[in-house]
Amino acid sequence: MAALGDDGGTDDVLRLLRTGTAAEHEDVERTLALLDPALGRPRLVHVLDLMHGFWRAAEAGLDAWAADRPTDAERLQWSRRRRAALFAGDLATLGAAPSEASPQLAPVRGTDEALGRMYVLEGSTLGGIFIDRHLSGLPGLADVTLRAFSPYGSETGAMWASFRRVTRARIADGGDTGTVLAAARTTFGDLAGWCRPAALPGVPA
Repeated sequence: MAALGDDGGTDDVLRLLRTGTAAEHEDVERTLALLDPALGRPRLVHVLDLMHGFWRAAEAGLDAWAADRPTDAERLQWSRRRRAALFAGDLATLGAAPSEASPQLAPVRGTDEALGRMYVLEGSTLGGIFIDRHLSGLPGLADVTLRAFSPYGSETGAMWASFRRVTRARIADGGDTGTVLAAARTTFGDLAGWCRPAALPGVPA
């Protein structure tokens, strides 16, 4: 997962999210270690299975929010941003079946919390481009084409730009930056904790 981008001023919500979640973001990257030169199929399957379980839970909370806030969900193109099924498909590509395990995540109580959670989920698509490139150069994985890491292909930048615009507009219209940031930090922490079983030796528990 690569660093999340922003292009606003010093008080811009995207900049505050990037700096305010830096430690949690680094913890997720250390835990997943998807750019590990020695990454092999067994560990990749383990990571994908854990990510599938996390995305299922995260998306269930966002689906409940979308049912209550359909206008906000449409503005964010939520129906296009789901990825749990893509993780399941990638597991099938690797000859594995997803487990039924998922973490218990807090409910999404409003659009500000939805934005914080989506910041983490959507931001991961930026790093996914580099992950796919890395996987294509690894022995035993060069013949594998996965979809969940970079689901938008050539539209990755446009989808991230759209998310940024809606997030900034929400804050400009009275949304609470602190709530968005807290939800993003919680989501990063939950993701790192859930994926800890797949961490490389030496990564702190």
